[in-house]
Amino acid sequence: MKVVASTDEYTVYQRRDGRHAVQGANKRPINGDDKVKILLQHKLIDVAAPKAPETAPVETAQADTAEGQEQTEEKEEKAE
Repeated sequence: MKVVASTDEYTVYQRRDGRHAVQGANKRPINGDDKVKILLQHKLIDVAAPKAPETAPVETAQADTAEGQEQTEEKEEKAE
């Protein structure tokens, strides 16, 4: 592993597969949100903002439900 950045608190390594490893001053790995913060601080990774959930208009949802009920009723009538 190649040393990319080093501070008193941690050392950032680049692994052979291109990913990064962060090791604390106590020689233990740093993972999770702390690792992401460190890598962002050194501009080693880019994090995309999460997408906003798409909300369907209430009218469309009600129309779909009504159509589904009509189709169900038609199937029941044909079965009889």
